[in-house]
Amino acid sequence: SSLFPASQRGILEPAGLGKMSMKYLGAYLMAVLGGKESPTAADVKAILDAGGISCDDDMLNTVISKLDGKQAHELIAAGYGKFAACGGGGGGG
Repeated sequence: SSLFPASQRGILEPAGLGKMSMKYLGAYLMAVLGGKESPTAADVKAILDAGGISCDDDMLNTVISKLDGKQAHELIAAGYGKFAACGGGGGGG
């Protein structure tokens, strides 16, 4: 089961990329939080490099192309409701 709605899966879970793309999405969102409305591949790569994280340029460019023209807050809002399916309650007992 995906955390993202079907309408966003092609963007957030590109075919063949799966979980490997999450580090790129995380760095992309960090750039957005840093003030970049539409981060470039160079912005994302700089964040990954600063953290000592390896970067596959082909995969990064694929993720960037999938996010082109999309607003991060809209993607987050579209997938937010799916988190309820994950549960999260603990037995505090």
